[in-house]
Amino acid sequence: MIGADQAGELYAALSEGIARELDDAVALRRELHGAAELGGAEHATAARVAAVLGEPDAPVVAGTGRVVRIGPAGGPTVAVRGELDALPITEQTGVPWASRTGAMHACGHDVHLAALTALGRAARALGPGLPVALLAVLQPREESFPSGARDIMTEDALAPHQPLAVIAAHLQHQLPAGTVGAAAGTVNASSDEFEITVNGRGGHAGYPHLAVNPVPALCAAVVALQQVTSRYADPTHAVVASVGALEGGRAANVIPETARARGSLRALDPADRPRLYDALREIVVNTCRGYGCDGQVTITEGEPALVNDPALTVASWPWARRAGFAISDDFRSCGADDFSYFSTNTATLMLFVGTHDDITLHHPRFLPPDEAVGEVAGAMLAGYLAALTRLATLTQCGSMITVSSPSY
Repeated sequence: MIGADQAGELYAALSEGIARELDDAVALRRELHGAAELGGAEHATAARVAAVLGEPDAPVVAGTGRVVRIGPAGGPTVAVRGELDALPITEQTGVPWASRTGAMHACGHDVHLAALTALGRAARALGPGLPVALLAVLQPREESFPSGARDIMTEDALAPHQPLAVIAAHLQHQLPAGTVGAAAGTVNASSDEFEITVNGRGGHAGYPHLAVNPVPALCAAVVALQQVTSRYADPTHAVVASVGALEGGRAANVIPETARARGSLRALDPADRPRLYDALREIVVNTCRGYGCDGQVTITEGEPALVNDPALTVASWPWARRAGFAISDDFRSCGADDFSYFSTNTATLMLFVGTHDDITLHHPRFLPPDEAVGEVAGAMLAGYLAALTRLATLTQCGSMITVSSPSY
């Protein structure tokens, strides 16, 4: 039986352990930052983090990921995810430990991994004093396709460990430092990619009447796409249609045969997703037809919306406050994270840790302070304890462990 007092004692012991590990965790953060690896190539990163967590031969999942079990060998676990991959960005921070690889941890994954090692090593130091195992999930390809989280779920790699919940913490520049965003329900949007292909008839720029130019047709279609968000979705629902890439001809005096655009389609409400697909196709086809061109749309489905388990979310608040955080219980965004795949059959909780930085995520100068390592570790701890104190009955080694909510 783990009551509120025992849970409080566990919090104190793990907090003290994290504090002891922080210097090494910060050094690891800088090491990983300087040797950033792209999605699908995170072999060295995964091996290094697994070794620091005390299991250099940890099982490989999803090609380049690892899972490290810390604590009791049998029974349930609480899984905590850290992302291995970096982005194809050339770093511009100028720090001595800047990336040397041409890739960059511009989304905080280096901080998340280092924080996970601090929590994991603190948990391992408790030995038999850790009542429920912590499963460190070192996930590849959060930033690229195919999704590492989806592959982990497809492989059923977590099932042998009986995860009661899967926890993650992510840096968020839009929140003030010292604040944790922990909102119940949908907190990140679904994310799909689309490609528009417009076919016309090429020719000489000086004789446009003898050609059918796909470029103005594509431009008109891109502008018309704003109707997707304003006319095809409930105005109280957050949806986004953003075009990030355009491609046409290569010469100023040549009308090309084909022009293309690529973009991102996002929705917080899953019910809006199929309607947006239909609207996108309808707008592109009809707009391009008006220019005498053939417009086609290809949609590549990405991750679903990320949904925080309401009970797990509320259970995290007292622990986050005890760690010194202010709570934002309504932070949501049209950002996306493939962590959402873990919620297909498990309670999940994503906690957003504020940095209050004018430099956004995915920017070549994004560089959270080293103090963020301890803050993210504290948020992960709050999620781990929330799983223990909210999910009322656990089965471990054939015996029942009852977990009650904290009284404070």
